[in-house]
Amino acid sequence: MSEPLRFGVVGAGAIAQVAHLPILSSMKDVEVAAVCDTDLPKARALANRLGISSVYDDIVDMFRHMELDAVVICTPNHLHEVHTTTALSAGVHVLCERPIAVSSAGAENLVAAQKKADRILMAGMNHRFRSDVQAVREFLRSDELGEVRSVRCGWYTYQPPHVLGWRIHRPQAGGGAMQDLGLPLLDLALWLTDDPRPSAVSAHVGPAKTNGDVEQDGCALIRCADGPSIFVDVSWNHVGDREVLWLDMVGSHGSASISPLRVFKEVNGKPIDVTPSGAQGRENAFTVSYRGELAHFVAAIRGDVEPSGLDDQIDLHRLIEAVQRSAAQGCEVTL
Repeated sequence: MSEPLRFGVVGAGAIAQVAHLPILSSMKDVEVAAVCDTDLPKARALANRLGISSVYDDIVDMFRHMELDAVVICTPNHLHEVHTTTALSAGVHVLCERPIAVSSAGAENLVAAQKKADRILMAGMNHRFRSDVQAVREFLRSDELGEVRSVRCGWYTYQPPHVLGWRIHRPQAGGGAMQDLGLPLLDLALWLTDDPRPSAVSAHVGPAKTNGDVEQDGCALIRCADGPSIFVDVSWNHVGDREVLWLDMVGSHGSASISPLRVFKEVNGKPIDVTPSGAQGRENAFTVSYRGELAHFVAAIRGDVEPSGLDDQIDLHRLIEAVQRSAAQGCEVTL
């Protein structure tokens, strides 16, 4: 049996606490060797709770004193690029939470750094690993739904300013609800439909939250030159009894939805429910997606699966920038 991979986690905020650290700590072929955060008491308390031996408040110091195989970057958006570059330069593999940078230029810099370091850099697009998404992808791969003609998706949450923190400030976040919620939905829509080429974007965003300078909601319609139209609608200001995330796809011979999973095919001129039973297990989609993401990252490091390329992430950032331009200019933007 091969030696466990030694991991460090950079950033001890919510996503590290509820997803990455618990899941990594439960994986048999992984050792979580270090936690790094500028808030050293918080990092130390978290490490003590999980039995992690080493704690740092500076990523450079961590790499100076630790031999690691990989790190997970969970810091605020504007630090992703510099922390990822530092890790790659130290010769370790990187899983970086989304977005990998706050601009397409930053994403290009990271692709160049990844190629120079010859290490794996994986963007943290956990929704790709949801069980319902994986089920829909299998239907699409086997062409059972025909040509996908439209994708409609949305994500509505209730996020007051004190919860969002740095996310309401453009220099730290790179954008508001469209960046936070819209970017992973657009990634999912494009990934499921084999990365069609967007040709035009028409977007509208709502006002900023109090004391912030980024939008709290917005919508965008993307026309693709060689694929479906994609509509995304997001909000941080959804006052309701629960968070809502949805994605609907319409194909020439069927349709599919996630959250909840539903799949229909046209058979002899009639719509037939072909939703696979058991595709959504008892575990919640959030936990399943992060477990799948981290398992895939570990498998890529060990050479068991082909690592994903990053050109799609550059294109995704360019698309988000086009959404921001369209909203600012109040008109359609061509790509």
